[in-house]
Amino acid sequence: MGLNYVVITAVDRDDLDDGGADGFVQAIKGIKAEFDPAPKIEVLTPDFRGDMAVVDRIIDAGPDVYNHNVETVPRLYREVRRSGQYRWAMQVLQRVAGRGPDMIRKSGMMVGLGETSDEVETVLVDLKEAGCQVVTIGQYLRPTSEQVEVTRYWTPEEFEMLELRGRELNLEVIAGPFVRSSYRAEEAFLKVENRSGPSSVLVMKE
Repeated sequence: MGLNYVVITAVDRDDLDDGGADGFVQAIKGIKAEFDPAPKIEVLTPDFRGDMAVVDRIIDAGPDVYNHNVETVPRLYREVRRSGQYRWAMQVLQRVAGRGPDMIRKSGMMVGLGETSDEVETVLVDLKEAGCQVVTIGQYLRPTSEQVEVTRYWTPEEFEMLELRGRELNLEVIAGPFVRSSYRAEEAFLKVENRSGPSSVLVMKE
């Protein structure tokens, strides 16, 4: 297939005892067994309700990038992430940093949900302290009338300021109205690795 970078993600599987971790593990192992050389592998996982033993299984499978999205600021978690907790998100990233220090740690969030600029900057600081290296920030768009409303649309200039703030924190921040978790995934990886090269990216959902 000519791939050199693969992103593996999944919907939350709270119906499974392991939260769907086995699907990630099997996908990582399958890709490594099928391709020679294997492409770089990025996983985008849920928080597994703070179960770090499950997170360990995925780390031990050896992805190159571990991505877990913090999604929003702590104040809005109860409304936006009803089944999640801000501390779980940070714990996942801390666990990866401690158990797989050579693995790139990544997170992402959406703006336009009612957060302030100061709150977003605080999240960036928290992510940095948790060992995160790459952060994607995009504009929230309401998918259906059942989801929370958009409170405002951030300007391109405001997104640029977030990228500048990221550089001050030594974070690779990719911010913009249309940025999403897997946006320019390989490019971010290469920047952190201080490399450059052509991109061929596949996003897989378990």
